[in-house]
Amino acid sequence: MPVLTRKTASPYRLALFWLGIQAVWGALLGISLQSRTIELSPRDALIAYGHLATAGAAMAALVQIVVGFWSDARRRGGSRRIEFYLAGSIGGTIALVSFYGAQSFFALTVSFIALQAALNLAIGPYQAIIPDFIEGRRIGVASSWMAALQSAGNAIGALAASFIANARLLAASLSALLLVTSAVTSAHARGLPLREVQSTGPLRVTRPFVDLFISRALVYVGFYTLLGYLLFYVESVLGASTLAAARLQTGILIVTFTVVGALGAALAARPSDRLDKRLVATLGAAGFIVALAVFILSHGFVGIVAATLVAGLGWGIFLVADWAIACRVLPPAAMATAMGLWNLAVILPQIIAPAFTTLVLARFALTAGGQGPRVAFGLALAETLVGIAWLWRLSRRDIGE
Repeated sequence: MPVLTRKTASPYRLALFWLGIQAVWGALLGISLQSRTIELSPRDALIAYGHLATAGAAMAALVQIVVGFWSDARRRGGSRRIEFYLAGSIGGTIALVSFYGAQSFFALTVSFIALQAALNLAIGPYQAIIPDFIEGRRIGVASSWMAALQSAGNAIGALAASFIANARLLAASLSALLLVTSAVTSAHARGLPLREVQSTGPLRVTRPFVDLFISRALVYVGFYTLLGYLLFYVESVLGASTLAAARLQTGILIVTFTVVGALGAALAARPSDRLDKRLVATLGAAGFIVALAVFILSHGFVGIVAATLVAGLGWGIFLVADWAIACRVLPPAAMATAMGLWNLAVILPQIIAPAFTTLVLARFALTAGGQGPRVAFGLALAETLVGIAWLWRLSRRDIGE
């Protein structure tokens, strides 16, 4: 009789779907959403972008909450959550085609909201994949793969949005990557044993959970403020002659940020397993804060590139510690629900960042010229600083150390 062996989970294959998802967000959230807004609503693009980003993120938040409970119920019945990955990726490809083919701002808004709904149908359940299949001693390494492939996906998406001028080809390229990575991760997960959970009780929202949520949300408000207003910053500070030129320059900066971010994630893998994860997260956030200060003070391309390198390295380090802390703090028995709520700390900032920044810029009439993006980056610096300070409300015991 042949001896059956338990298949070992590959952190790389489990994380690969994150590459496809983040390629879509790298293309849209940093470049395409802004440039398509300028194309279809040129009179007041800064304000129109704020409304569009806010509406899409609100849909993402709603879907994550609903699908988290549904996914955990199926997990307790033996599901590996694969059905959510496949449905989300297929729906996402349809919405992507609509987004890049939109001929009016209304059509662009509808397609973006649909894309947020489809991808977050997959993202909520997918974020529980590490605790579903990876044992505790390998969480740091697995988190490093997630962070590295997030950076790589963002880079691929930014490159695609910068260099592929044909909208149909761009939509097709992003859709193909999304479908292929979904298929690889789903096929691998299908053959893995699910890790046993200690209990099946309801989700309890504890004080460490709340502190982790607030800290992460504030840091991500800073991140999405930087990402959302980078193209406007480049257009005004560097004086790009055309929208295409500004899009290309922004794409180069985002690619640089994400490639260096992958390096930061690799450097933080072992320290996140061996050192105080709060310290690792703080070091990463400190680099991001310094970079924002350089952005605010810079007037030329050299300073902007230097700030991008520092920001990317710091962000990659922060992402690894962020994933590792969450996998320790969140309850395994309701992981997708908890991850869905935890991920609201990423989605709500997508609402808060443009809404709050738009409010400030409109209130003080800063939407014209280069002053607006600099003010936005100042807000991002303050938000990140408060967020990482809040993380230290968590004790070593809270994060399982």
